[in-house]
Formats: sequence, structure tokens, C-alpha cells
Amino acid sequence: KEKKKAREGCSLPGSSWEERLANAVTPLWRLPYQEQLQVKYESQRKILQTLASHLEELGIDAQKPGGLCCPLQPVVPSPIINGYRNKSTFSVNRGPDGNPKTVGLYVGTGRARNIVCVKANHMENIPPKHKQVAQCYEEFIRCSPLDPCILFHEGGHWRELVVRTTSHDHTMAIITFHPQELGQEALATQKALLKEFFTCGPGTVCALTSLYFQESTMTRCSHEQSPFQLLHGEPHIFEEVLGLKFRISPDAFFQVNTGGAEVLYQAVGELSQAAGDTVLLDICCGTGTIGLSLAHRVSKIIGIDVVEKAIEDARWNAAFNGISNCEFHSGKAEAVLPQLLSSWEDARPLVAVVNPSRAGLHYRVVRAIRNCKSIRRLLYISCKPEGEAMRNFLELCCPSNPGKKLAGEPFAPTLAIPFDMFPHTVHCELVLLFTR
Repeated sequence: KEKKKAREGCSLPGSSWEERLANAVTPLWRLPYQEQLQVKYESQRKILQTLASHLEELGIDAQKPGGLCCPLQPVVPSPIINGYRNKSTFSVNRGPDGNPKTVGLYVGTGRARNIVCVKANHMENIPPKHKQVAQCYEEFIRCSPLDPCILFHEGGHWRELVVRTTSHDHTMAIITFHPQELGQEALATQKALLKEFFTCGPGTVCALTSLYFQESTMTRCSHEQSPFQLLHGEPHIFEEVLGLKFRISPDAFFQVNTGGAEVLYQAVGELSQAAGDTVLLDICCGTGTIGLSLAHRVSKIIGIDVVEKAIEDARWNAAFNGISNCEFHSGKAEAVLPQLLSSWEDARPLVAVVNPSRAGLHYRVVRAIRNCKSIRRLLYISCKPEGEAMRNFLELCCPSNPGKKLAGEPFAPTLAIPFDMFPHTVHCELVLLFTR
């Protein structure tokens, strides 16, 4: 029964707040790792069965053995099971003891109005350094006369903390602050106090490589909307993946499990079947990790990402690693890609790799891919294939539809490989290969 409840993410009767948090965020934490992989395999199998059913409804004969739309390989395990996260986001809210200046993770929902912020010291997926920075941030805001910002309209200032680390022992802390009605002088005072705490006070134990501060009046702000202000240290942290060095900015996307990312990117290279004359299209490329790790296999890399700073990182990463056969474009993929492919006359084979957020690809991106005859092979990487990605899968595979401007030949799912990038949680990264 306990295993069943662990799988479902339920809190145990009479359990502590720590158990409730673990069950909510890492619901498989009680299971031996091999059992976790089996749970994830079954969930991916159901997703492929669902996709097969939807394709059948569209008149596509997609049923394969087991009711799947394509063969499903076993879940590839993570090289690291505990403390694997290189990025953690901590909230500020009322703790179980009622203290509004508690730094941790949420249990409960805003809709039910039962949110409690629980310290993450016991969470198995978060590394000790992240927990240490969160503890120090809590110590700082508890000494501050300023209130936390729990609800924007109720005032307050101190908000969430993001911690990013690398295998080089680099640590970046990003603190979000709601300015409310504070003037520039008052803001400067708070930034100075924060810097002093982490460079001369108790926070020095964190040995921060970078300390950033962002004034934000929204739930999330990009650098363009509200610049990340460097209070201390280096503007970037650095990581190595497959022998390449990568620069990481505060809001640049980077796979949360570095060791798992190496395994994933190696498999993507093999599945792409990229040869010396191939052009690789890396859509939602982040800091360029996938494309750059495959650059030695192909004739050219073209990367696209909406985050301008991530593209700056990608260009720096290419130059630093001596990679010259690549170009990176900043902007929304739905604006950049159709323009890029509309006049595509390159005779070289074109392979596309897409790694979008949970919101999936914009319809115009799918349409551009469908209508480009040169793309015969597409790798779709998704951390939530049962969500908006499922819509993309159907758009890629549905019969041609002139009304929706889907004139191109449909793709077909060919192979699925899940990668466990998130041990102890129910999630994994699915790589789905489409061909035509």
C-alpha cells in the first residue's frame, strides 16, 4: 500500500511536512531505483498507446505490437540518482510554523488556499549546495526589516531564489525582489546588504561564484523585461558536457541533470544519423548544447532560441570551443523558422531536433517543418509528452490539410526512447523519432 501511495504522490496519514513535500515533488522516492524505471516505462507506454489511438482516429494505421505507435525502448537510467539537479527554485512563503519568511518548496495549492512552504533539506534530488544557499537566504530575509512578497497586492519584497551549480563547483544565486514603491536609494541599500551578507557575512560559506538580483513585478521576468543585476562575482558559470565547455547565463536553459544530458545528447547524435554532409536544425537550442555537441558530425548547425542571452551564450560557446560550422538566431521560433525555411534550397540532408518547453511548439513551427521537403528526420525531445507535445505529434503526423496549410508529407513515429533525467519523480525525458 505504501508503494502504491508513493507512486501516486499521496501524503501518508499523520506524516510529517517533510514526507508530504517528498511525496508531492518526488513521489517515487520510496521505491528502489529499478522499480522507479519500471513505473516510468509503463507511463511512457501508455502515452504511446494514446498517441496510436489518436492517430487511428485520424485514419492513420499506427497500431504496432502492444497497441503502441512505434517501438519503445527501456528507460535509460540516470548516471546520478541523488542530488542530480544543477538548478533549483525555492519559494518564500509561510512555513508549517507560520513564519512567512520560510524558504523552501510548496505543499498545497493556491486554489485550495492551503499552501505551506517546507524547507527542502531532506529532498533527495536537490544537492547539498543548493540547500545551503537556501538556508542562508532564509537567514538573511529573517534578519531583514522588509516583509516577504507572498501576494503581490498585499505588498512585501523578498521573493524566490534560484540556485544554479556546475561540476566545476561554480554556484550562481539569483534573488527575485518586488520593488513595490521603494525608491532607487532604498533599493541600493537592500542590494548592498545582500551583497555584504554573501561576501562578508554568514553567507560567505556558500562561496558564490555569481550573485544576481532581479527587480520583478511579475511572476516571471525575462532579462529584457527586467535585467538581471550582477551584485557580486562573475557574470556566468561554466559547465562541461561531452568534452565541450559551456557558458551559462542566469535565465539560459540548460538540462537540469548534466550527467543525464550527456547520455541524452549522445543518443540524439546516433538517432539523427547525421553524416558529414548533414545540416542540423536545433530548434529551442538554449545555450547550444545539443547542436555544438554534434557539430563535429555534421557540415552545419543552425540554432534558434527565444532567449537572447542564451543565444549570446551559444555563440560564445561555439567560439570558445573552436566550432565554426554553426549559426545561432535569436527570436521566437515561429517567426524565425518559417522565414529560414521558406527559401531553403540547400541540397544537403536536413535533420531537425526540437526541445521545446512544456508549452510545446507553436503551430507555425510545426507547419514550417511539415512543409519543408528537405526535413526527412525529426527528433522531438519532451519532458511532458502527454501534454501540449501530444498536439504537436498529431500535427506532424496528420494527413495533409490545405485548409490548415499543412501541405507537406506527414511524418510517422518510428522509435521512442525515454531517458530518466529526473530520478524520484514521475517524469522523464522522451525522445521520439519521426521520419517520412
